[in-house]
Amino acid sequence: YYRGPRGIMVHSTGANNPNLRRYVQPDDGVLGSNANGNDWNRPGLEVCVHAFLGLTQAGEVAAYQILPWEYRAWHCGGDANNTPLSFEICEDNLRDRAYWEKTYRLARELTAELCRKFGLDPLAPGVLVDHAEGAALGIASNHADVDHWWSRYGVTMDDFRADVARLLEQEDAAQEGTTQEDTAQADTVQGEESTESSSQE
Repeated sequence: YYRGPRGIMVHSTGANNPNLRRYVQPDDGVLGSNANGNDWNRPGLEVCVHAFLGLTQAGEVAAYQILPWEYRAWHCGGDANNTPLSFEICEDNLRDRAYWEKTYRLARELTAELCRKFGLDPLAPGVLVDHAEGAALGIASNHADVDHWWSRYGVTMDDFRADVARLLEQEDAAQEGTTQEDTAQADTVQGEESTESSSQE
């Protein structure tokens, strides 16, 4: 029984292959084809996440949603299958900082978007976790991702949660500024119209 989405769980693939086509098929002209036929879009696989982040065939970092957000995924081997949204970041050899930074930024943006869409607080306990934290909480199987990768660059899930919350705050501030600007412009237009009307009288 699916009780979510009430949170988000971040995963990484655990294999040195940053290409989206390894997991996501069929080829849409952007992904590239998987000649080995070992993607996750096959019958008989007891695994599914909501999205993948990785490289297109052009070498660009992108996110691909493969399951409706409202659907129950099968991603952590525990009770957390019933509540959080989930996405996998395609790992490379864990030594390319530029690739890691690009996937981290995209993961932050996607997570902020999902938090906003479903009213999730990234700083609330248990709402935004990785697979390793899920295991420690007893709601997921025993995996090390994503801490085993991100910690190489001095970044923790606490940092990620704070970055997501900061991005949401920045977006809110920008939206508020736009709204205030629109209001000021509307007031100016109304004032000009009133002045013009008075002049005509």
